[in-house]
Amino acid sequence: MILERTIRHFTMKKIWCNRVKHIDTENYIIMEKNTNLDLSHILNHLGEERENYFHAVSPPIVQTSNFAFPTIDDFRKRFVDELGNHVYSRGNNPTVAILRKKLAALEKAEDALVFGSGSGAVANAVLANVQAGDHIVCVQSPYSWTYKLLVNFLARFEVEHTFVDGTNLEEIEKAIQANTKVLYLESPNSLTFELQDLRACAALAKQHNLVTMIDNSHCSPYYQNPIEYGIDIVIHSGTKYLNGHSDVVVGVVCSNKAMIQKIFSSEYMTLGGILSPNDAFLVMRGLRTLALRMERSNASCHQLATWLEQHPKVEKIYYPFSPNSPQYELAQQQMRGNGGLFSVDFKTDSIEKMEAFFERLQRFLFAVSWGGHESLILPICAFYNIDGFEPPAHPWTRVRFYVGLEDADLLQADLEQAMEVL
Repeated sequence: MILERTIRHFTMKKIWCNRVKHIDTENYIIMEKNTNLDLSHILNHLGEERENYFHAVSPPIVQTSNFAFPTIDDFRKRFVDELGNHVYSRGNNPTVAILRKKLAALEKAEDALVFGSGSGAVANAVLANVQAGDHIVCVQSPYSWTYKLLVNFLARFEVEHTFVDGTNLEEIEKAIQANTKVLYLESPNSLTFELQDLRACAALAKQHNLVTMIDNSHCSPYYQNPIEYGIDIVIHSGTKYLNGHSDVVVGVVCSNKAMIQKIFSSEYMTLGGILSPNDAFLVMRGLRTLALRMERSNASCHQLATWLEQHPKVEKIYYPFSPNSPQYELAQQQMRGNGGLFSVDFKTDSIEKMEAFFERLQRFLFAVSWGGHESLILPICAFYNIDGFEPPAHPWTRVRFYVGLEDADLLQADLEQAMEVL
């Protein structure tokens, strides 16, 4: 099965690499068949016009807030197209612009914007497409700050929402109202990893003239490209796999030129949640090794998830590429791989034993997020017994794992010794 998936993965990557073209005269990325711009070129060279900065191998950090104009005519020309020109770094900075080109190409989009956080990217994309009295259909159990955006923030401005089971297309369709404007997806989600049929959701949304958005942070563009299936806007917490070093917080929105211009002209420029040139440089540094990191995490994750699924102390595993997953075939169809995430429900009879299990682990860090070099665990039991907080909807036996770049055999041995207390 692993061999079959490996062959399929590299076949998909070869197809993927033959569809991207850079049109430098317009500073945008467009998709076109039968071109030769491959993944390695995007990650290592696209947008890096080295002749413009002393032929330096790495692009410079253009740490400036402002840009001067040689003539009044040049001022006018740049002012009317701030997205395509350098006027003020809140709008368009040269270092950030290189990163935007790479991210757009990775997602097969025409353009991209980057933000100071993933939640900032989500908020800007959603706010740009709703107004008072509108309605959003969103998959249930989205990222916590997406949930708060809909429930706490947008509700203050009379934007309604309905959460639905994203695995059920009929339920999604029933939730659509006359005032629905956005269908918000998260496939897979980031704890129990339910998928949505992206092609079917995009077709349904087009029937009702809805804007489709997806949080693609779980897969990264390396393992899934929702635009291929008709999705309008792709969002990332670039803090995860795209940066990959746990040292930058960054958000990404990828879409067509018109949508990016729409977001840029209003929410992006007004709210000002931008990424600094220094952080953009660090994200580009992280992108250089995206393929290597994704493949390492994916292979190690598969080893651990497959082993744990057969372990007598495991009740259930949440992993889209398990043959026992009810959405295994869909995962095979629209994902080229999984990355490093999976969750487990352990068999144990007390929360104290779960806590003892975590205390015995030596090679996993207790932390939120994922996508860096380090392997992490998110223990749901940690959210229990906190004064002033309701316990979560998930059982305390549940644990989310992120498998980083450490040796998988050592991680497995660590889990084995820790599970003795269960």
